[in-house]
Amino acid sequence: MVAKGVEVELAWIVEDPGPIETQPLRRVRRAVPSPGPGEVRVRVEACGVCRTDLHLAEGDLAPHRPGTVPGHEVVGSVDALGPQASRFAIGSRVGIAWLRHTCGACRYCRAGRENLCPYSAYTGWDADGGFAEHAVVPEAFAYALPAAAAAQELAPLLCAGIIGYRALKRSELPPGGRLGIYGFGASAHLAAQVALARGATVHVMTRAASARTLALDLGAASAQDTYDAPPEPLDAAIVFAPVGDIVPHALAALDRAGTLALAGIHLTDIPTLDYQKHLFYERQVRSVTANTRDDGEEFLRTAHDIGIRPTVTPYPLEQGDRALADLAADRVRGAAVLVAG
Repeated sequence: MVAKGVEVELAWIVEDPGPIETQPLRRVRRAVPSPGPGEVRVRVEACGVCRTDLHLAEGDLAPHRPGTVPGHEVVGSVDALGPQASRFAIGSRVGIAWLRHTCGACRYCRAGRENLCPYSAYTGWDADGGFAEHAVVPEAFAYALPAAAAAQELAPLLCAGIIGYRALKRSELPPGGRLGIYGFGASAHLAAQVALARGATVHVMTRAASARTLALDLGAASAQDTYDAPPEPLDAAIVFAPVGDIVPHALAALDRAGTLALAGIHLTDIPTLDYQKHLFYERQVRSVTANTRDDGEEFLRTAHDIGIRPTVTPYPLEQGDRALADLAADRVRGAAVLVAG
């Protein structure tokens, strides 16, 4: 219940996590949030819909708080400053991403590995995100964005792009190497563009025919079904689909000394691996955990330099539940993005 006279807005919250068919996302009217010390409030222009939002809604990720507003690919303009906030002026174009707090003092933060900080906090999980008309963020964790770019094209860069970029780094793809990509949604189609711009040969394995078409349109050398073998051995591979059954297939497709990066925050159980078939000859598998702010800044510069173009399926903010359901059913081409009115 919002007190009389308080400014209100539309928002979506995760009320009772469960299968998407149970409609775990609920539309509400809530009080417009106020920024605290060192924070800025952003009037949302667009917010990407990430598979992590789906994991939260369906309970694959245990909620950290009740009634959380999902969304961590937020583009908007600063419309209020909290006490001691001075990094951005009112009207500045900024982005809000997944990582929203680290302690800055632990051994991981001191070593430049803040993505592993035990005290880290995340937008749309530990604090309300961008499936709303406003969002609040610590100014130190916001990204400056160009004023002229389309909001719905910037939004997927803030998680799908950044995480895909870190996964690409973790895969240790050599210059001009052969990269396999398993699953081809929002994150994968952006990582593929970076790899292609660097001269890689990209092979895509994914179940959706429309995603295979998109992969070929972007310049992939081949596109086949998820469990099909690529046409040549791979120097590196990334699994974006949250399906553990894919892992043995991806490892078997690696050439000697190849590296497999697992990009998701959630993955179903991995079957038993055969040492000779899947790991021998110094093949390795590596996980990806969030990102550092340096990763984000580096990727945003790279995206600008190579002219990366997200493929976007837009939805009005009022259809947040439909966007999440379409993502669950693989009905989204590229990245789903909520656009505020």
